[in-house]
Amino acid sequence: RAGASPHQEVALLKHAGLVTLLGPAEHGGGGQTWETAYKVIRAVARGDGSIGQLLGYHYLWAWAARLVGTDAQIAGVEEFATTGNLLFGGAVNPRDSDLVIREDGDDLIFSGRKSFSTGGVVSDLTVLEGVLEGTDTHVFAIVPTDQPGIVFGHDWDSLGQRLTESGSVEIRDVRVPWADAAGFVDKVFQPLVYGTLNVPAIQLVFANFYQGIAEGALETGAAYTRSTTRAWPYGGDDKERATDEWYVLEGYGQLQSKLWASEALLDRVGAQISAVLHAPREKLTERKRGEIAVRVAAAKARIAEDGLEVGTRILELTGARASSSKAGLDIFWRNLRTHTLHDPIPYKRREVGRHVLLGEIPEPTWYT
Repeated sequence: RAGASPHQEVALLKHAGLVTLLGPAEHGGGGQTWETAYKVIRAVARGDGSIGQLLGYHYLWAWAARLVGTDAQIAGVEEFATTGNLLFGGAVNPRDSDLVIREDGDDLIFSGRKSFSTGGVVSDLTVLEGVLEGTDTHVFAIVPTDQPGIVFGHDWDSLGQRLTESGSVEIRDVRVPWADAAGFVDKVFQPLVYGTLNVPAIQLVFANFYQGIAEGALETGAAYTRSTTRAWPYGGDDKERATDEWYVLEGYGQLQSKLWASEALLDRVGAQISAVLHAPREKLTERKRGEIAVRVAAAKARIAEDGLEVGTRILELTGARASSSKAGLDIFWRNLRTHTLHDPIPYKRREVGRHVLLGEIPEPTWYT
């Protein structure tokens, strides 16, 4: 509830080698796949949903050079970030006005404000995105966070996910060499379908930390029920322990079954998108990208609904005293409710429905 900056938690992630999990082994990274990264996000979120989100966003931004950069940029960023054990944040929020980029000889100058910058305050590197002044050309660049032109608002005060440092940021004349504009050769962008995987990749990050939060809720609720919840003596079916109550057993059985099902779906979709993310970039087709995006949408919609149910029903299954602040069971629903509002879940179901009925795939946008 304190909403503090998670410096200690980030230090633990770095010490555990999780920040460099996807980094090349030759530079000291884990050399792991996205399939593994998604499971790690889930495991971390089981203990703390905010830190699972921070780690997931970091993985996406650390992959930004690979998504849209040139071969030379990819090699440079991955070596620098991995050897330095650096955490990424991002000043990218499509619902805000774009950062404005001015040209100044061989440099680009980014300026503007973003309402949200998850993890920025505790990051080492920040991904900037803006539009070149007088054009519709979008430019991504990676810059050091610790510089005078990046000023955080320290104004994150949401219902949940309170340790994510997702508050606002001002970008004040941050200078970037044209050579660091991701994916540009001689000031001309080199587009690939692969570059649009950023959205399904991050949407599956969301789904996995939702799963982790829900699993944490169920585990914590079950522990409370075993140790503290009392049987109800007025139902005509007297039991000595709450763990013998039929409705308690049925409730936990139903919730666990739903989480096992969503876990299986997430694992399958995670394996599918991981295979594409680690394949040669030029081989990805629009159709394949769209089919993966549909499956990600289905997985996210499923766990968003089931996770919120878990967060609510564990309070029913643990009893009135479990609603106390001391018990801390409210954190799971608060965390899930906060982030599942990121973009409307009904639109995810619609994407799946259009694919089922019409054979359509989502057109790449900032949210599909």
